[in-house]
Amino acid sequence: MSETAPSSPGRRRLLVLLPLIAFLALAALFYGRLFTGDPSRVPSALIGRPAPALDLPPLEGLAREGQPVAGLTSADLKGGVTVLNVFASWCVPCRDEHPYLVELSKMPGFRLVGLNYKDDAGNARRFLGRFGNPYAAVGVDANGRTAIDWGVYGVPETFVVGKDGRIAYKFIGPIDAQGLKERLLPEIEKAIAAPAPGGG
Repeated sequence: MSETAPSSPGRRRLLVLLPLIAFLALAALFYGRLFTGDPSRVPSALIGRPAPALDLPPLEGLAREGQPVAGLTSADLKGGVTVLNVFASWCVPCRDEHPYLVELSKMPGFRLVGLNYKDDAGNARRFLGRFGNPYAAVGVDANGRTAIDWGVYGVPETFVVGKDGRIAYKFIGPIDAQGLKERLLPEIEKAIAAPAPGGG
């Protein structure tokens, strides 16, 4: 009895520390997993599925080449490739990516449209007036409901919608030169090259 008594408090301490050690090991594993990999490559459950419904009013007072810019409806996503960019004037990364969108809008074969997310109309107009309007249409998602339907994690995000009206690709985060060249443009080209619905 006297021989085991001295080790008993040590064992008790070890038993008390074991859950803490296990917790710290799990926390370290979780932390490591959280910050490894590229968050922009998070898969979207909507890839390959029909694009969620769109019925968004236009950004009031926005014009392009002297003509009012239309809002966004589901009909706009049919018959051709559409690139839909989710943006807001208050979003700093949106400013960083905007020059790449302006360049993208000059390329043929698809239509670039904007989804203005939880923004003030005046600020959104000023943003596009200052940095240029690359969008053929801009739909206003004032309450963010449409963005939720589209599975938007945050702004900016960009979707490639194929000729069949299905989401072909999702680019999470701001577009930069590398992302445009290595990820977004190849996906747009793939969507353009895909046969039209009905084999035409």
